[in-house]
Amino acid sequence: MWACVLCRTPADIILLVAPSRSPKGLRIKRAFDLAVLAGAHLALLPVWLLVWTLIPIAIVLDSGFPVFYGQERVGRDGKRFHALKFRTMVRDADRIGPAQTERDDPRLTRVGRLLRRTALDELPQVINILRGEMSFVGPRALSVADIDSMRASFPGLDARFAVPAGLTGLAQVYAGRDDNEAKLRYDLKYIETRSLWLDLRLILQSALKTVGASWDESGAEGSES
Repeated sequence: MWACVLCRTPADIILLVAPSRSPKGLRIKRAFDLAVLAGAHLALLPVWLLVWTLIPIAIVLDSGFPVFYGQERVGRDGKRFHALKFRTMVRDADRIGPAQTERDDPRLTRVGRLLRRTALDELPQVINILRGEMSFVGPRALSVADIDSMRASFPGLDARFAVPAGLTGLAQVYAGRDDNEAKLRYDLKYIETRSLWLDLRLILQSALKTVGASWDESGAEGSES
């Protein structure tokens, strides 16, 4: 279990780590991820076939190829992997604007805005989950550049790598768009209190936000984060 001591300033986040990462616990979490992945696709197979077919077609009709966007991210134990997303911005967006997507960013395509609001742009990351590079629930998978820029202000940042990065999580559901301190607090809280029940609750909450198209459409693509 992780104990977290938050000092007076955001820059003074200190972690007291008791190294009890249970291999059994990680295996159970992995089995849970695979069960959710298989169960959701089997139970809603017609829906998933429709989604996996229509989204690529819509992206191509709206802004051409490519359909997917990939970016190097950092996961458990600091290992890097290639995270997949549906492309939501114009091609070469990182060359014509800031790395961080802004509200009402003109680089977002029409289909991309809808995908951001429903978080369906993240759907290809189920492939990362299948590969074991991510989990359904955990700290957000940050890019190498984001980690480097945050490390000086948040010395406890590396503690996020105790568990697999997540498609959703406490920070993704509850933290404000630009509040890195709150995101880190939620990530550490998740690591401290994680359980399969919490994972299931966050998955259901995330599904409701997707159905209600209530996710923030901001992010990064090269720029897409």
